[in-house]
Amino acid sequence: MSTAAELSVSVPAEWAPQKAIWTAWPSNAGEWNGDLDAPRQDVANLVRALAPTNKVFVLVNNDEAEASARAALGDAAELVRANYGDIWLRDTGPIYAATTEGAVALRFATNSWGGKYDLPDDATVGDDVARVSKTPVRRFDFVLEGGAIDQDGEGTILTTRQTLLNPNRNAWSKEQAEAELARAFGAKKVIWIDEGLQNDHTDGHIDNIARFVAPGRVVCQAPAGPDDPNAATLNAIADTLARSTDAAGRTLDVVRIPGAGRYINSLGEISPASHMNFIIANGVVVVPVYGTATQAAALEALQAVFPDRKVVGVSSRGLLGAGEAGGGSFHCITQQEPRI
Repeated sequence: MSTAAELSVSVPAEWAPQKAIWTAWPSNAGEWNGDLDAPRQDVANLVRALAPTNKVFVLVNNDEAEASARAALGDAAELVRANYGDIWLRDTGPIYAATTEGAVALRFATNSWGGKYDLPDDATVGDDVARVSKTPVRRFDFVLEGGAIDQDGEGTILTTRQTLLNPNRNAWSKEQAEAELARAFGAKKVIWIDEGLQNDHTDGHIDNIARFVAPGRVVCQAPAGPDDPNAATLNAIADTLARSTDAAGRTLDVVRIPGAGRYINSLGEISPASHMNFIIANGVVVVPVYGTATQAAALEALQAVFPDRKVVGVSSRGLLGAGEAGGGSFHCITQQEPRI
């Protein structure tokens, strides 16, 4: 097998031109507290926001899912039959990379987010997506969820110690993690954030707290008010980023936008609501909103960050869910396929 160095592996930044966006249709009511209508509405609204400027593929895993998705989406997306446990394709789908031999689909082991959510077919759906997209697979034996890393397209990776160094994943040291990220992605620099949001099912995925938006530029959140349960964490994230440099040696330009703040779900729990779980796509940035007081200001701030794209806020309360159901948002349920 060729090494990453031999193939000059690089993962295009999310803002690079995209061939398609992949997502999946909620179909297992047991994973959604018996209510599929709420997450399905959110997915449908997401697809409609993407469709004018993007090719969208939506996985469906049974006849009912296909019929309901077709009724909800019409011709806004192409439906693809595939087996999957749940819809978190950011973590279970392939990560598309460019090499000297063309596009490859990078595939990693899964252990159900540290053994918490073991569902059939989550380990294989990424292979199905790669097959349908006619992309050869390059496989690694370590555990990695796509939402655990964010890349700038130039060799810099953002991640959290809480996820990548967690004993419930690979029990890596920092040095081991950096070596494996270099091997898989050609990473030249890893920027480490300590932890993610309170009650995050994923143990602190980076795509809920900090995102590259251009070379040398990152966005993170500011506390929404004195009752923000993540205030200290959000300030620590911004401080760490402001002290960091990327693979090119640039000190990061850190843009802070208003956070979602204290969001209480239907079970009375604090949920990891975040505007950082946005999708950067061709012509549009789709941002999860939750009906909070700061969402208009957050959207305005992100529109300034993305002047060449339309920034759209779409409700993600159904996907965020409550209890063991949901827990994520739009970036969590999608995977972009770049033009390589």
